[in-house]
Amino acid sequence: MASAQWQRGRREEAGQLLKRLIAHQPDHLAALNTLALIALNGKDAQGAILYSKRAAAIEAGAPGIWFNLFQAYDLAGDLDAALASLDKALLIDPNYVPAVTMKALTLDRLGRGAEAVALFRAILGARPALDSLPEAVREALGHGEALVRAEDEGRAAALKEPLAALAAAHPDADFSRARAYAEQRTGRRKVYVQQPIGGHFPYLPAIEFFDRSHFPWFAELEARTGEIRAELLLLLRERGDGFRPYVGFDATQPANQWAELNHSPRWSAWFFWEDGARNAENCARCPMTAALLERLPLLDLPGKGPTAMFSILEPRTRIPPHTGSNNVRATVHLPLVVPENCGLRVGAETRTPVPGEAWAFDDTIEHEAWNDSDEPRAVFILDTWNPLLSAAERAAIRVIG
Repeated sequence: MASAQWQRGRREEAGQLLKRLIAHQPDHLAALNTLALIALNGKDAQGAILYSKRAAAIEAGAPGIWFNLFQAYDLAGDLDAALASLDKALLIDPNYVPAVTMKALTLDRLGRGAEAVALFRAILGARPALDSLPEAVREALGHGEALVRAEDEGRAAALKEPLAALAAAHPDADFSRARAYAEQRTGRRKVYVQQPIGGHFPYLPAIEFFDRSHFPWFAELEARTGEIRAELLLLLRERGDGFRPYVGFDATQPANQWAELNHSPRWSAWFFWEDGARNAENCARCPMTAALLERLPLLDLPGKGPTAMFSILEPRTRIPPHTGSNNVRATVHLPLVVPENCGLRVGAETRTPVPGEAWAFDDTIEHEAWNDSDEPRAVFILDTWNPLLSAAERAAIRVIG
């Protein structure tokens, strides 16, 4: 009968029936819990405390009951008792997101800001599923995000001058890693790791974009941009002959993030070399580019490299975040045709391609590219050895495969 009244929205009548029930069955847990909720909804703090405490005495191992008692004490303005109730819930289930979130908020309200921010930082780092959380808990997380952001911004501002002074005192030092560390410590940078889907050579640093000093031959590559572009443009006039979709999973394979681009001409490629095999016909059609490739120190790993190609990304097309196959290689891009609103993100670093300016990156670090313009984007792509490998290590990799 109480349930029927509850469903009709008659909570006062439901409460009276439940009180009659617990008069006969004082340990009726569902009735006590429901009475506590009715009291909370009616802003009756003392009633909510009474029924929640009685429920907790019957079922002390239920974190939800202690959370109800927290809400009751919070309504009464007794934050110390509210915090103690949350700790009871967390002793039972340390991963109970509503309790740990409201504990962080309660710590902040009690003036224990450093503890609150540290706890909010831990919660947000775990990325809880927000859809399943009550509105009050979601609001608390939003407040926590603001607290964490404010602390990060304050620390970043405090570090600016000391780091600049260090850089001035050591003008020949490379502070790029230290700056990245500062950005990570102040919440402005995520540190990405290598996630190759194939071979993973241990102990190679996860560097997003390699320093140009590792590639002295970039000068020759960039000097030939005009010749390479001219041969590409000639091919594009005959579009369809030799270009094919870059993504090509068959029907028996899961396409995952590639579903939209699978077998799609929106991202197409023309191969000079593919997985270590030279395409003689394509090389013959672009002789200047092919001749340049013969002079460059490409990856030479039987069955796997080199790969060299023209890559065409159609207008309004995005290549989704993904990782490459093996960190023994470095992927080199030479932009040829770049309309506005194109970009490449590798890990935490985003760059805008400039025609004729090459770069090399570790494609086993999560990366994505986009062309948000109304014109095609064209890049010459090739792979070379990861510059941090020694000659002996490269020889060993050729043997191992």
